[in-house]
Amino acid sequence: MRKIWGAAGLAAFALTVSACASSASSTATTANTPAAGGSSSSAPAAAGGSTVTAKTIGSQQVLVDSQGMTLYWFAIDTSSKSNCSGSCATYWPPVKGPVTAGSGVTGTLGTITRSDGTKQATYLGHPLYTYVGDKGPGQNKGNGLNISGGLWWEMTVSGSTP
Repeated sequence: MRKIWGAAGLAAFALTVSACASSASSTATTANTPAAGGSSSSAPAAAGGSTVTAKTIGSQQVLVDSQGMTLYWFAIDTSSKSNCSGSCATYWPPVKGPVTAGSGVTGTLGTITRSDGTKQATYLGHPLYTYVGDKGPGQNKGNGLNISGGLWWEMTVSGSTP
Protein backbone atom coordinates (compact mmCIF):
# COMPACT_ATOMS: atom_id res chain seq x y z
CA MET A 1 0.00 0.00 0.00
CA ARG A 2 2.88 2.35 0.83
CA LYS A 3 4.28 1.97 -2.71
CA ILE A 4 0.90 2.84 -4.23
CA TRP A 5 0.62 6.04 -2.17
CA GLY A 6 4.25 6.94 -2.99
CA ALA A 7 3.65 6.48 -6.71
CA ALA A 8 0.36 8.40 -6.53
CA GLY A 9 2.03 11.25 -4.67
CA LEU A 10 4.85 11.40 -7.22
CA ALA A 11 2.33 11.39 -10.09
CA ALA A 12 0.34 14.20 -8.45
CA PHE A 13 3.53 16.23 -7.97
CA ALA A 14 4.54 15.71 -11.62
CA LEU A 15 1.09 16.78 -12.84
CA THR A 16 1.14 19.88 -10.64
CA VAL A 17 4.57 20.92 -11.81
CA SER A 18 3.88 20.15 -15.49
CA ALA A 19 0.75 22.30 -15.39
CA CYS A 20 2.74 25.35 -14.42
CA ALA A 21 4.48 26.13 -17.68
CA SER A 22 3.29 29.63 -18.40
CA SER A 23 4.94 32.55 -20.00
CA ALA A 24 6.93 35.50 -18.81
CA SER A 25 8.37 38.17 -21.02
CA SER A 26 11.43 40.27 -21.09
CA THR A 27 12.24 43.69 -22.30
CA ALA A 28 15.99 43.89 -21.92
CA THR A 29 19.13 41.84 -21.86
CA THR A 30 22.28 43.36 -20.47
CA ALA A 31 25.74 42.02 -19.85
CA ASN A 32 26.85 41.92 -16.25
CA THR A 33 30.53 41.20 -16.40
CA PRO A 34 33.17 43.86 -15.89
CA ALA A 35 34.74 42.89 -19.23
CA ALA A 36 31.42 43.50 -20.99
CA GLY A 37 30.92 46.83 -19.30
CA GLY A 38 28.09 45.64 -17.08
CA SER A 39 27.56 46.56 -13.49
CA SER A 40 29.17 44.48 -10.83
CA SER A 41 26.72 45.63 -8.14
CA SER A 42 23.66 43.51 -7.76
CA ALA A 43 20.49 42.77 -5.88
CA PRO A 44 20.34 39.57 -3.82
CA ALA A 45 19.46 36.47 -5.81
CA ALA A 46 16.39 34.44 -4.93
CA ALA A 47 18.72 31.56 -4.23
CA GLY A 48 20.56 33.43 -1.51
CA GLY A 49 23.33 35.49 -3.05
CA SER A 50 24.50 37.78 -5.77
CA THR A 51 27.69 36.03 -6.89
CA VAL A 52 27.83 32.91 -9.02
CA THR A 53 30.89 30.68 -9.08
CA ALA A 54 31.96 27.45 -10.76
CA LYS A 55 31.99 24.19 -8.82
CA THR A 56 32.56 20.59 -9.85
CA ILE A 57 29.47 18.46 -9.23
CA GLY A 58 29.81 14.91 -10.47
CA SER A 59 32.13 15.31 -13.43
CA GLN A 60 30.75 18.70 -14.55
CA GLN A 61 31.89 22.26 -13.87
CA VAL A 62 28.58 23.95 -13.07
CA LEU A 63 27.45 27.33 -11.78
CA VAL A 64 26.35 27.66 -8.18
CA ASP A 65 24.97 30.57 -6.19
CA SER A 66 26.54 32.14 -3.11
CA GLN A 67 25.07 29.33 -0.98
CA GLY A 68 26.61 26.62 -3.19
CA MET A 69 23.23 25.66 -4.70
CA THR A 70 23.28 24.41 -8.30
CA LEU A 71 21.90 26.76 -10.95
CA TYR A 72 19.69 25.46 -13.76
CA TRP A 73 18.32 26.53 -17.14
CA PHE A 74 15.01 25.61 -18.76
CA ALA A 75 15.20 24.25 -22.32
CA ILE A 76 12.06 26.06 -23.51
CA ASP A 77 13.24 29.50 -22.36
CA THR A 78 14.76 31.94 -24.82
CA SER A 79 17.51 34.49 -24.29
CA SER A 80 14.85 37.14 -23.73
CA LYS A 81 11.98 35.23 -22.11
CA SER A 82 11.40 32.94 -19.14
CA ASN A 83 8.71 30.33 -19.65
CA CYS A 84 8.50 29.46 -15.96
CA SER A 85 6.14 31.47 -13.79
CA GLY A 86 3.31 30.84 -11.33
CA SER A 87 3.59 27.47 -9.60
CA CYS A 88 6.52 26.54 -11.87
CA ALA A 89 8.55 29.35 -10.26
CA THR A 90 7.67 27.90 -6.84
CA TYR A 91 9.59 24.72 -7.71
CA TRP A 92 12.20 26.49 -9.86
CA PRO A 93 12.85 29.88 -8.19
CA PRO A 94 14.29 32.38 -10.68
CA VAL A 95 17.67 33.80 -9.70
CA LYS A 96 17.21 37.54 -9.25
CA GLY A 97 19.63 39.65 -11.22
CA PRO A 98 21.94 41.12 -11.78
CA VAL A 99 24.60 38.79 -10.40
CA THR A 100 28.37 39.04 -10.29
CA ALA A 101 30.83 36.57 -11.81
CA GLY A 102 32.93 34.76 -9.23
CA SER A 103 35.72 32.22 -9.50
CA GLY A 104 35.65 30.07 -12.65
CA VAL A 105 32.78 31.90 -14.38
CA THR A 106 33.93 32.63 -17.92
CA GLY A 107 30.69 33.26 -19.82
CA THR A 108 28.54 36.36 -20.09
CA LEU A 109 26.13 37.16 -17.29
CA GLY A 110 23.11 39.35 -17.95
CA THR A 111 19.47 39.89 -17.04
CA ILE A 112 16.02 39.68 -18.54
CA THR A 113 12.88 41.37 -17.29
CA ARG A 114 10.19 38.89 -16.27
CA SER A 115 6.46 39.49 -16.88
CA ASP A 116 6.10 40.66 -13.26
CA GLY A 117 8.76 43.34 -13.84
CA THR A 118 11.51 41.67 -11.78
CA LYS A 119 15.01 41.07 -13.16
CA GLN A 120 16.22 37.52 -13.64
CA ALA A 121 19.89 36.62 -14.03
CA THR A 122 21.08 34.93 -17.23
CA TYR A 123 24.23 33.09 -18.22
CA LEU A 124 25.20 32.72 -21.87
CA GLY A 125 21.65 33.83 -22.71
CA HIS A 126 19.90 31.28 -20.46
CA PRO A 127 17.68 32.52 -17.60
CA LEU A 128 18.88 30.96 -14.33
CA TYR A 129 16.95 29.08 -11.64
CA THR A 130 17.52 27.01 -8.53
CA TYR A 131 15.53 23.86 -7.69
CA VAL A 132 13.63 23.26 -4.44
CA GLY A 133 14.48 19.55 -4.63
CA ASP A 134 18.14 20.37 -3.96
CA LYS A 135 18.32 20.44 -0.18
CA GLY A 136 21.99 21.36 0.14
CA PRO A 137 25.08 22.58 -1.67
CA GLY A 138 26.47 20.25 -4.32
CA GLN A 139 23.18 18.54 -5.15
CA ASN A 140 21.83 18.53 -8.71
CA LYS A 141 18.56 16.60 -8.43
CA GLY A 142 16.93 18.85 -11.03
CA ASN A 143 19.40 17.96 -13.78
CA GLY A 144 17.72 16.24 -16.72
CA LEU A 145 14.18 16.45 -15.30
CA ASN A 146 11.43 16.74 -17.89
CA ILE A 147 8.74 18.67 -16.00
CA SER A 148 6.96 22.03 -16.22
CA GLY A 149 6.71 21.64 -19.98
CA GLY A 150 10.34 20.94 -20.83
CA LEU A 151 13.78 19.74 -19.83
CA TRP A 152 15.85 21.28 -17.03
CA TRP A 153 19.66 21.23 -17.07
CA GLU A 154 22.34 22.24 -14.62
CA MET A 155 24.11 25.33 -15.94
CA THR A 156 27.57 24.17 -16.96
CA VAL A 157 30.39 26.69 -17.25
CA SER A 158 30.52 25.98 -20.99
CA GLY A 159 26.74 26.27 -21.37
CA SER A 160 26.39 22.77 -22.81
CA THR A 161 24.08 20.01 -21.63
CA PRO A 162 25.77 17.14 -19.81
